[in-house]
Amino acid sequence: MAYKQVYLKKGKEESLKRFHPWIFSGALHHIDDGIQEGDTVRVVTADGSFIAVGHYQIGTIAVRVLSFSDEVIDGSFFEHRLKASLDMRVAIGIADNPSNNTYRLVHGEGDNLPGLVIDCYGRTAVMQAHSVGMHVCRKEVCNALVKVMGNRIDNVFYKSETTLPFKAELGQENGWIYGGEADNVAVENGLRFHIDWLKGQKTGFFVDQRENRRLVEKYSKGRSVLNMFCYTGGFSVYAMRGGARLVHSVDSSAKAIDLTNQNVEMNFPGDNRHEAYCEDAFKYLDEHDDKYDLIVLDPPAFAKHRSAIHNALKGYTRLNLKGLQKIKHGGLLFTFSCSQAVNKDQFRAAVFTAAAQARRRVRILHQLHQPADHPINIYHPEGEYLKGLVLYVE
Repeated sequence: MAYKQVYLKKGKEESLKRFHPWIFSGALHHIDDGIQEGDTVRVVTADGSFIAVGHYQIGTIAVRVLSFSDEVIDGSFFEHRLKASLDMRVAIGIADNPSNNTYRLVHGEGDNLPGLVIDCYGRTAVMQAHSVGMHVCRKEVCNALVKVMGNRIDNVFYKSETTLPFKAELGQENGWIYGGEADNVAVENGLRFHIDWLKGQKTGFFVDQRENRRLVEKYSKGRSVLNMFCYTGGFSVYAMRGGARLVHSVDSSAKAIDLTNQNVEMNFPGDNRHEAYCEDAFKYLDEHDDKYDLIVLDPPAFAKHRSAIHNALKGYTRLNLKGLQKIKHGGLLFTFSCSQAVNKDQFRAAVFTAAAQARRRVRILHQLHQPADHPINIYHPEGEYLKGLVLYVE
């Protein structure tokens, strides 16, 4: 297939020589006539030399690179990439694990498929496009996915209504693109969770906190635990299995509180250690002093773009200050940022500022990050988005 071409300005190929998978709009000299958003294009340097193939999109990131080889992007290409993703997860024991059928199969650039996320929940794969190009290719990707996964899945749910640029006017809708109605209960480390892939955040569950939830479980025995921004109660359920004395879950969303209660009841029926509250995080923390000796602060992304970093850091400082002021002596604070635009040094500085303002003695016990099924492409450090600290607070 002869793809239309995108031409770089002189010298703008240097990052591509280092295999970085993004080409910014400012690096483009011109593009061939007739190129549409979402098209697969060849990228050539100012002297006409081939350098990459990728998906073209209007916006800051103009091309997401799929290959640095001059190859056709078709079903067999996607099969090859998806098989590589699955092989890695099988090799490290995340896929094909009877006690854990919840994992990320494709993590965008981390799996050399920029713009694509696929999470597996039992017999259902939830596919999400973050680029117009992946949306255009969704049926090819789905067909390749079904072939590669074999008897591991029965259903593919496409969930890209909120992840694609609204200006592209793609008319995308969430829905089944393979199979149909499925059991929405998945297993993570032996615990069961209802997955809301229809209306839930991300693909329906925060798969990236799996290992950090296990650490909360390890430290929960005998403690009073507060899970702020609880969403579907993942940290709460693990804390209960870990032997927490009491667990309180807080979220401003009534739907999240309902899901949390369902998940707690499914794993610990009739257990009165748990209570859930639909309330604003800051208001709740203001009203509860010295009650908890393990607090989890896992807020939604405060900064989705670089322009919001300043306000995001102020938000992280304010939130952690509240947590540090309210936690008991000898308590453990698990604090996170999932904002890709905020790096780990900036987040740590915000938490440092909060500790100084709270005038508490604080020690870092763990520095946390995303799990192995959310790999970071070594040529794309921006893929390291989840940051966390476990603090011992005197």
